[in-house]
Amino acid sequence: VQLQASGGGLVQAGGSLRLSCAASRNTLSNNAVGWFRQAPGKEREFVATINWDGSSTYYADSVKGRFTISRAKGKNTVYLQMNSLKPEDTAVYSCATARRSSVTSVTSDYRYWGQGTLVTVSS
Repeated sequence: VQLQASGGGLVQAGGSLRLSCAASRNTLSNNAVGWFRQAPGKEREFVATINWDGSSTYYADSVKGRFTISRAKGKNTVYLQMNSLKPEDTAVYSCATARRSSVTSVTSDYRYWGQGTLVTVSS
């Protein structure tokens, strides 16, 4: 199983980006999917997660109200819409599929990880 995150780039503070997470085969449909990020010199941290059918989401406090996670029905893709970006949002963002169908912020609950995409927010 391969996951690929895309959509990163350079944006000014206050701007928006939409990240996409696509799987190599239909492995997202029955599992929760999460977004995580890792800033330079820091540990990886949880950002957002969505359950198997998109009916439940959960966010880190640091992004709540600014980021929205969603999944496209019938498509093997999960999105992370990021609005009102701040310089502290600068990081490599990665997506992962969980071993469970319900939302979870616990890193060890995630099984497959994709390569990340870099988001840089300038002040």
